[in-house]
Amino acid sequence: MFKPKILFIGPSKSGKTVLANFLSDTTESVGGEYRPTQGVRILEFESQPEGSSDNKTCEVELWDCSGDFKFESCWPALMKDSSGVVIIFNPDVPSHLKEIEMWHSMFISSQGLQDNQCLLLSHHKPGNGIEDGQLPLASNLSRLPLIHFNLEEEPEDVRQAFCRYLGSVVNTMSESREREEMSIIT
Repeated sequence: MFKPKILFIGPSKSGKTVLANFLSDTTESVGGEYRPTQGVRILEFESQPEGSSDNKTCEVELWDCSGDFKFESCWPALMKDSSGVVIIFNPDVPSHLKEIEMWHSMFISSQGLQDNQCLLLSHHKPGNGIEDGQLPLASNLSRLPLIHFNLEEEPEDVRQAFCRYLGSVVNTMSESREREEMSIIT
């Protein structure tokens, strides 16, 4: 079975660490005092990728990357051998919509990842309500799957969305390995 390396990237204070902790069952509570991630945190856990070709549980390496640009020199090392990228942002912060274009360019375009290896998560903070409406996204971002969520109100919805995304990433990894094996054989 594959061990996908998934990067959680995006602007500071968008909720990457809270979501990473929730998905990896690292912590039960959502919320609390804000503490910015320093560089990167690597969380390993098992998950059930939904819709993958073999439907088995897989180990996941989730890289919770800091949104602080002072760690930009580390980004090439973080990107190495990544299987997928999730951009997390707060749509209620106007600068986040512009900033995610840069994250896409640096982490997705530069690696040549396919759209099904990427996911946009629009993290609505408590009390702001979730609007599934159109966001003014750049054309390169509008092609990517977009999930609106609020961890406090609908936590299992985002877990299911992540498992569907993970299934897509695992399938892409499997297809890539099959192509590589066939190229060796022929």
